[in-house]
Amino acid sequence: MSQYMVEFDLPAVMDEGFENRIPAQRLKVEELMEKGFLLSYSLSMDRHKLWCIFKADSELEVMESISEFPLIKYMTPMITELMFHNMVAARIPLFSLN
Repeated sequence: MSQYMVEFDLPAVMDEGFENRIPAQRLKVEELMEKGFLLSYSLSMDRHKLWCIFKADSELEVMESISEFPLIKYMTPMITELMFHNMVAARIPLFSLN
């Protein structure tokens, strides 16, 4: 299994059709994250770039997945296979039963 970064260019002007699809996009992102297929999802402050890290068997599998994004018709993707992707693990406090 490999990791892939997908960089999306977003439209300069987001019309009502785009805005109406945002809730469905969020649900799809949550679904893919819960499955462990989508590892990270980041949006630039100016909302012109979006980055995703996927764990997949192939670039084709990534393409099939992003084709299901409700906002895909508004986004231009560029897929890059990564050598590695490091990220800080979320720290969950340990509870003592004592």
